[in-house]
Amino acid sequence: MGTASEEAFQRKARSEGILHRDGVRINQRLPVIESREEARLRSREEVAYRALSLLAVALKGEGLEQEWVEKVVERYGLAPYFTPKEAAFIRSAAPSQSDRCQFLWRYEAAWVLLWALSYLEELGKPSTMCDVPKAVTIMHERTTAQFVGDAKLRSLGQVLDEADLIYRYDWAVVDARVNDMPCPAGLDPGVVQERHYALNWLKGYMDQDWDDVSTPT
Repeated sequence: MGTASEEAFQRKARSEGILHRDGVRINQRLPVIESREEARLRSREEVAYRALSLLAVALKGEGLEQEWVEKVVERYGLAPYFTPKEAAFIRSAAPSQSDRCQFLWRYEAAWVLLWALSYLEELGKPSTMCDVPKAVTIMHERTTAQFVGDAKLRSLGQVLDEADLIYRYDWAVVDARVNDMPCPAGLDPGVVQERHYALNWLKGYMDQDWDDVSTPT
């Protein structure tokens, strides 16, 4: 067994220990994820602009008036950083309720990126929604240059630890849904899904662009 495989199996074992502690069903056959040699961590600048973009679309999803949305976009220079789907939503004068709801959930993905940028000490268990006022305040208190400059990108190892754990949490959530059982250990399916999405993007899963990120379990 090579060094990379040993690292990945040790990470899997640590995650399963946390799931066992939480009383979450474990799928022993779920494979390991990438090792540090195989993954590609996004750059600090890429993560910072992605976090700001997610906060902007989430603010609009929450109901921020279009005039103020446009001011946020202009203040942080975000227009070039939105994905095609985000740009369409930002431009829409009257987005559907389903679109608003979808982008409102992006607060949870932004929370992961704020953690990755060391603006948060820990993510914690994905059982409750994030602290939206805190997330917005982190953004509001800084200019774009300050937001990027103050950030300290966490190590790839730390990101992979969280990615492995959420992968196994997500399997348990999906398993419960498929088998018509309650969600285990108080996990919030929406929070789990958004974290899985953001962490897969962070570690460069299959080199997928944000709009195309997949979260197989």
